[in-house]
Amino acid sequence: MIRDAATQRQVQAAHPNMSTWLSANAGSGKTKVLTDRVARLLLSGISPEHILCLTYTKAAASEMQNRLFKRLGKWAMLGNDALGQELIKLGLDQAPDTATLRRARTLFARAIEAPGGLKIQTIHSFCATILRRFPLEAGVSPQFKEMEERASVLLCGEVLEAMAQSTDAPLVDALALFATEHSLEKLVQSVIKYRHKLQLASPRSEIWARFGLAPGSCEATVLSEVLSKEHLDLIARIIPLLDGGGKTDVKMATQLRRITHASFNALAILEGVFLFGGSAKNPFGAKIGKFPSKDLRLGVMAEDMPELEQLMLQVEGLRETRLTLQAAQKTAVLHEFAAGFLPLYERQKQLRGWLDFDDLILRARNLLSDSKVADWVLYRLDGGIDHILVDEAQDTSPVQWDVVQSLAQEFTSGQGARAGVRRTIFVVGDKKQSIYSFQGADPTEFDRMKQEFAERLKESETPLLDTTLEYSFRSSSAILSVVDQTFQEHVSSGFESDQMHRAFKTDMPGRVDLWPVIDPVERQKDTEWQRPVDLLGQDNHLVQLADEVARSIDQMISERTPLPQGNDAKDTYSARPVEPGDFLILVQRRSDLFHEIIRACKARNLPIAGADRLKVGAELAVRDLAALLSFLATPEDDLSLAIVLKSPLFNWNEQRLFSLAHGRGKQFLWQKLRNTPKEYQTELTVLDDLLQRADFLRPYDLLERILSRHEGRLKILSRLGPEAEDGLNALLSQALSYEQNDVPSLTGFLVWMETDTLEIKRQMDSAGNQIRVMTVHGAKGLESPIVILPDCAHRQMRLQDELIDGSGGVIWKTKSDEMPDAIRQAAVEKQQSEIYERDRLLYVAMTRAEKWLMVAAAGDITGEPTAWYSKVQSAMQQTGAVKHSFGLGDGLRVEHGAWPSIATGVPAKDRTAAIPLPDWVNRLPPESWVKNGPLSPSDLGGAKALPAEDGLDENMAKRRGSQIHKLLEVLPDIDPSRWPQHGAAILANAGIPAEPFELSGLMREATDVIQNPDLGFLFSPEALSEVGISGQLSPQHTEQMNGVIDRLLVRDDDVWVVDFKTNAKVPKTPSEVPVGLLRQLGAYATAIARLYPNQNVKPAILWTKTAQLMPISYTAAAAEISKVELS
Repeated sequence: MIRDAATQRQVQAAHPNMSTWLSANAGSGKTKVLTDRVARLLLSGISPEHILCLTYTKAAASEMQNRLFKRLGKWAMLGNDALGQELIKLGLDQAPDTATLRRARTLFARAIEAPGGLKIQTIHSFCATILRRFPLEAGVSPQFKEMEERASVLLCGEVLEAMAQSTDAPLVDALALFATEHSLEKLVQSVIKYRHKLQLASPRSEIWARFGLAPGSCEATVLSEVLSKEHLDLIARIIPLLDGGGKTDVKMATQLRRITHASFNALAILEGVFLFGGSAKNPFGAKIGKFPSKDLRLGVMAEDMPELEQLMLQVEGLRETRLTLQAAQKTAVLHEFAAGFLPLYERQKQLRGWLDFDDLILRARNLLSDSKVADWVLYRLDGGIDHILVDEAQDTSPVQWDVVQSLAQEFTSGQGARAGVRRTIFVVGDKKQSIYSFQGADPTEFDRMKQEFAERLKESETPLLDTTLEYSFRSSSAILSVVDQTFQEHVSSGFESDQMHRAFKTDMPGRVDLWPVIDPVERQKDTEWQRPVDLLGQDNHLVQLADEVARSIDQMISERTPLPQGNDAKDTYSARPVEPGDFLILVQRRSDLFHEIIRACKARNLPIAGADRLKVGAELAVRDLAALLSFLATPEDDLSLAIVLKSPLFNWNEQRLFSLAHGRGKQFLWQKLRNTPKEYQTELTVLDDLLQRADFLRPYDLLERILSRHEGRLKILSRLGPEAEDGLNALLSQALSYEQNDVPSLTGFLVWMETDTLEIKRQMDSAGNQIRVMTVHGAKGLESPIVILPDCAHRQMRLQDELIDGSGGVIWKTKSDEMPDAIRQAAVEKQQSEIYERDRLLYVAMTRAEKWLMVAAAGDITGEPTAWYSKVQSAMQQTGAVKHSFGLGDGLRVEHGAWPSIATGVPAKDRTAAIPLPDWVNRLPPESWVKNGPLSPSDLGGAKALPAEDGLDENMAKRRGSQIHKLLEVLPDIDPSRWPQHGAAILANAGIPAEPFELSGLMREATDVIQNPDLGFLFSPEALSEVGISGQLSPQHTEQMNGVIDRLLVRDDDVWVVDFKTNAKVPKTPSEVPVGLLRQLGAYATAIARLYPNQNVKPAILWTKTAQLMPISYTAAAAEISKVELS
């Protein structure tokens, strides 16, 4: 079969019998090659359990597994000819025989049924598998759990507190001298990050040598050179003379008076007086000829000037030594703290059975390199792994490479567990896309490991094949030509001069646009006092650029701007109108520009997916729910209640909130709300329900009740949009996580939320037909027809981490103007590596584009060659860009191919082929019998009131009946002297509060019943109230009945079944009782009679209006039940 060059290179890389090191350009189909190689390994007879494929992310592992299963499943269903063609496309050199076809059809079942499934997983997942298989050898709990970042932060706090109260307190105290409370948490997290280097304690002699200090150097040896008694006498002598000079001289005299004895602080004061500042022409040089003022130098201080100038030169010479010594002391404190903290931290994790993600790698690395057990572990693993595939190798950290090396060492070291078995290793990556140094990735390791594996495999039967994939199946030639030109001289950033990009779709039209720069606008004082201080003004350059991005997208969509479409190099590339889902907007970080772009798109009603990553605690929906939880914990919290009322949960406006709050005096807002129940019945019903349950429901259950029972989720999403869903789900997940780590309580969860900085990543690759705005890091692995890069202005280079992992070890950074040469050199190296990484980040951003790349910037880029805009501008000028007019003015455009002038196709969302529906879809389904639920005794038919009551308001009568029932249920158990003050609370807590003018009548009617001596036996301790009953309605009916008996008194000879009735008109005799009431009482009585067949059942109605008990004949009540007809 004749293949094109790009496909042939892929087929060669996927060959199952060769060890391969593959460098793959962006868009060159590396995932396809990985999938092809696994498929060919399976086809060649390799068992699934003998293949290990390590990916960088769970998403990548899932995508590869889905692709593979889809292919294998397809093979299982194809005929011989079609399957033969598929296998030839895969890479077979000749038509497959019958046995190969048969084997191909069985691969799907073999892969599914493989013990443990296909080993396509992240390296963290694989290391966890190893540790669970060999827990004793690794020294971990067999049932360990992966530790969440939040749990790590809390555990660090516990360990620090324990250290501060133990004999390790001096270590914490020493650290606190250099770290503020705010930075201490981040510092400890950095210690954990670099623990594999800090666990081995470095003695001070090694640290001193690392900083170039002589052994034994200390403050005393330095101070002896500049703050001897003679020097202190000189300083004391010139202070009065300086007081007689100018303003500057007097100020310097004031500083010198602070020196009372020799110390580093005193030396720092001398440096401030005797040396120039860091921004001077001679930074930190001695002020020879400049201090003191000329009149003093030539006058009263003339005799002291030679000695003073000599001291100034000595101070200048010793400044570097002082800074170096202080930096060394600071780093030594760090190492000493780490040596005490890390063992305690590891011990606490071990007691809890926790491992974090770094632990998984480090423990697996240590297990595989431990001379005592490594041979045994590798022998056991070697019996199960013959082929190792590593994806995204450029982002593999040195520690992760150690794991891979250990796994592969048996491949070249002899027989291994099974002789005569061919072993291969396949590594694919791209140094140009190494952008995760903050996670430990080191692109230099990619080349180093390639050389090492090539050397080790040189004499084996499968020497390493070093090859590349240069063809891009994604991007147009216009984009690739600008990419090549942009990084032509960037070898240090990982761009080899001979590794160019080639477009597979050579005829596909493409564009690269460079918009004109928006000049920076200084922040102006806002005259509108009510405008938030952190809101950018409309004239701000970032706001202008965001508005222009949104305007351009809106215009392109409304004008149906054509976008080429086609699938292969032979297409004529027809066009369809652009859609919102075609746009991918990439920024370097989630700065003001990021949020302004989302705001501008929403302002134009453009469909946008929102932020790609969200801070859970900062989400409006989460903050509203947090306010509600705070109110439930502390009802006196007026601010939280006000936030809740204005939130989507109740949707109040400012006026309604003001009307409630104004004039309430010293009342809490909640008190005012409860005192006006008629007006705020809806709010009180919800809040009362939640308050009653806040003390005993778990936080998760309480949140679920808010969101489900009280329709909080529906209300929030209706107002804030579907993107709020992610925040709600993350909050529920955090509630579950909290309950797994602590005893659940509402106040405890609120504290957990206050200190939580959880961020979650939203899956933007499945955002539907919406504009996507995300960081370049988040877009790794994605592609889009149109990519906009608006964040291309100069970005200040700052080292965020407090610790610097230099070539000599970990050191603690100092202030920029106090860095000794040792730290400055390490910082410069670190900054340079970050500059290289930003180049690679730009490469990743540009290569996400398929057909159209737009580059823009807002801010100052003058004289900033490292700015992305400057790099792309220079490349476009050398590529032959032409002048083009944009919305902001004139810019540049590079174009390839004939871009269609009109859109002849239809949008992708409208291209779904119509599927004929069967007839039954349009027919109504036949009626089906659905079993009714249990009957209620009050629903058995018949009148429930006498004719004279027909004109009464039914709802009011039912509410009044419920209120009296509740009082008759609760008051008998309360001391009568306390009835007056408890009546209102009983009804309010039951959700049926009474107005003040109603309460007296309700209480009078209820107490008259309870205090009637003829009815005392019904309210004795032996009587039961509100007794639930369930059973068959009657022997004549099969239906189930559920009800509640108001009062039940079971005695030796009889059983009283009493139903309370609050009718306004009371019948004089049982014969006048409405049929509906008789049937209800009869249902209760007949059910009780079946439970107590040997006792006399006495049904009765207690009329509360007259405090009269009316016995009803059991026979009469039962007779009414027999007359009930149910359909």
